[in-house]
Amino acid sequence: MADAKAAALEDEAEIEEGAEGDQPKKKFSFKLPPMKFLIIGGAAFLLLAGGGAAAYFFFFSHPKEPKVDVSAAKAVVFVDLPELIVNLSNPSADRTQYLKIKVVLEVPDQKMIEQITPIMPRVMDAFQTYLRELRASDLDGSAGLYRLKEELTRRVNVSIAPSRINAVLFKEIIVQ
Repeated sequence: MADAKAAALEDEAEIEEGAEGDQPKKKFSFKLPPMKFLIIGGAAFLLLAGGGAAAYFFFFSHPKEPKVDVSAAKAVVFVDLPELIVNLSNPSADRTQYLKIKVVLEVPDQKMIEQITPIMPRVMDAFQTYLRELRASDLDGSAGLYRLKEELTRRVNVSIAPSRINAVLFKEIIVQ
């Protein structure tokens, strides 16, 4: 057993001497196993190909805009309503305020005018009753006018159902 220990110590001493001694240091060599080389090369190729394809689509490929046939587009028709003047609701009753409004209805086609004309008194009544309940503060700002436009559009569509208009447009609004 002592001989085995002595032999092991001698082997270790020789290894240490050989490592420190005459042998030159190994230079760094860049060798990859073939499988790792293929994986890294394939990933680099996919990255470059994907980047090139993305750059092509981003810079050179523009979607073709559909051609719009001007004759196929339907022209909308506008219907003027009579001017309305209503007094606004005022709980304090210090001073009466009035609303003067000119409205135009946007309808999809000329046939709709023929359908709306006999029902126009019902539309005007819906406008009058709604506008008389408004306060001047309800009409403040663009949000107030937008709400008024949406509500008038809804009331017209209810009055002329099953027909529908596209929108209510304001020509003039004056709060005095």
